[in-house]
Amino acid sequence: MSALALRELGKIERTLFTLEWLQSPELRRRATAGLNKGEAKHTLKRAVFFNRLGEVRDRSYEDQFYRASGLNLVIAAIVLWNTVYLEKAVDYLKQQGMDISEEYLQHLSPLGWEHINLTGDYVWNLKQATSFDKLRPLRVKENKYR
Repeated sequence: MSALALRELGKIERTLFTLEWLQSPELRRRATAGLNKGEAKHTLKRAVFFNRLGEVRDRSYEDQFYRASGLNLVIAAIVLWNTVYLEKAVDYLKQQGMDISEEYLQHLSPLGWEHINLTGDYVWNLKQATSFDKLRPLRVKENKYR
């Protein structure tokens, strides 16, 4: 197939997608939700990476790679922490008799960081590692909407 034929096929695909986009509010909603999740992750990365004003100043590729890998590790740790505690919070609310629809749970995001102190150094002490069985208890606030 020539490049011209592939280009024309691409135009047809783009036109079909545009028509589907215009006709489908659900497709637009899903795309917007996906974009919002991606932007939330980038916002979290910017918040974690503020120490050097968001710049990688390491000169060597290897040091830049280590810095970027460390950033991804911190983000993964925050997401894991939040996921574990979101599950504990949902379980607690269900035990209190609150009916929580699975439809609502799909809108939860583990990308928040307001409760995490992002200042200082990130030190990994493997000797101090803990299991998920030894987590701090949830801070329970009285539900004013009941």
